[in-house]
Amino acid sequence: MTDIPQGVTGPDAAHGPADRRARDRAQPVPHRRTLVTSGLVPPWYRQAGPLTVVLLVTAYAALWVAARPAGVATVTFLGQLAGAETILLLSVGLVLVSTLPWVERWFDGIDRAAIYHRRAAIAGLVLLVPHVALATNPAPSGPGPALAAVATIGLLALVVWSVLPRWRSVLPPVLHRVTERATRLPGVALVRRILGGYERWRSFHRLTGLFVAAGFLHGLLDATTFGSPALRWSYVAIAGAGLAFYVHRELFARRYLPLHDYQVDRVTTVGDGLVEIELRPLGSRLDFVPGQFAMLFLEARDGWHRHPFTIASAPGEHVVRFTVKALGDWTGGLADLVEPGMPAVIAGPHGRFTHRKGTAHQVWVAGGVGVTPFLSWLRTLEEQPVHGEVDFFYTSAEDPVPYAEEITAIAARHAGVRVHVVRSAVDGRLTPATVLRLATAPPRDLSVFLCGPEPLVEAMTEGLRAGGVPAGRFHREYFDWR
Repeated sequence: MTDIPQGVTGPDAAHGPADRRARDRAQPVPHRRTLVTSGLVPPWYRQAGPLTVVLLVTAYAALWVAARPAGVATVTFLGQLAGAETILLLSVGLVLVSTLPWVERWFDGIDRAAIYHRRAAIAGLVLLVPHVALATNPAPSGPGPALAAVATIGLLALVVWSVLPRWRSVLPPVLHRVTERATRLPGVALVRRILGGYERWRSFHRLTGLFVAAGFLHGLLDATTFGSPALRWSYVAIAGAGLAFYVHRELFARRYLPLHDYQVDRVTTVGDGLVEIELRPLGSRLDFVPGQFAMLFLEARDGWHRHPFTIASAPGEHVVRFTVKALGDWTGGLADLVEPGMPAVIAGPHGRFTHRKGTAHQVWVAGGVGVTPFLSWLRTLEEQPVHGEVDFFYTSAEDPVPYAEEITAIAARHAGVRVHVVRSAVDGRLTPATVLRLATAPPRDLSVFLCGPEPLVEAMTEGLRAGGVPAGRFHREYFDWR
């Protein structure tokens, strides 16, 4: 008997674990990392951006302690320091969403920069609590309190709106069942419909800089510690830098964006709520690396829409393909709203999700529409082969599984790639134990690439780390990073 569960396919399906172990002993593959030559960063560089933010926050606090003016009470000083750190973190957040190429490189991808943008904003709001509780001014300016209220309410609304779609990752598991029931209440469902669209969130998110400006002016007018020139001008420089990036992004960045005119060539339903859009160029073609995503501006029957999507095609194809899942906003009616001949504009590309960051033994895990970047990788194997062994696990609730035949056919032409298709409705959920059992190398030699819904990514990350995969070997594309 073989050790392959039902629903697993691929070139090695006829071989059991003993056969694989014997083959691996006979043909050892050295542990190594490789890099592409398209500006992608080495593995150690992934932490450079976050560490820079930590150092900035620490250095700014040290400056405040060193330049503390005489006569300011300790409680007031600590409260105003918390407010100044809030402005610093929010300014960092404005830099991180500027979409400038060097920011993307420094944080190893614009999707990771967006994640740290959200974390910086949340940390800033946390610091507002001691600021409000401790900072005092017996003679505040006239507009100061009003500016503080505008900034606090606006920023709190932005963070709550960003966190709500990923509430499962914020609340402890014991509260998940209660929260799921609450989300089905009529009033909550109405709020979700009103706030659920990406375009509504994006429009409100563009006000971030105005809320930061309001908070900055409040501090400049009412802080009693700014008798120290060092504190005053460092505060102005930090906020000024963040607001300058905000103005650049809102007013000037679009003039320098690489935009490519395309036209819808075909719209194909490939699964339940899964649609593939095929676009052909009208001018210069988009140049991208497999695994990257782009911002797609697409005209539909109800007007223009804007949304980031991962590119599913290979760079060598004449067309560009996006596979889109209905997730509750306009994408839910995409098959009826878009038809051949409609115009589209592609901006980008962005992202640093590539198998060339991995070791010689790799595990790829895709869930549902998370298969998209792996499709681009697989479709490019002739030009950019994987230098080692790959076990690709693709789990889907649909039967037949979208793209399964194409993926299996590609793997059959590449001996180092084994495909394991798991139909979760029939075979059960894909588990970390199954991945470790079927992988062709010990856990310590694996690198793992993940894309899919957050619960799948979290479960795989926790289970594979517990199974022995080193923490620094995990790479992911953020499925929902707003």
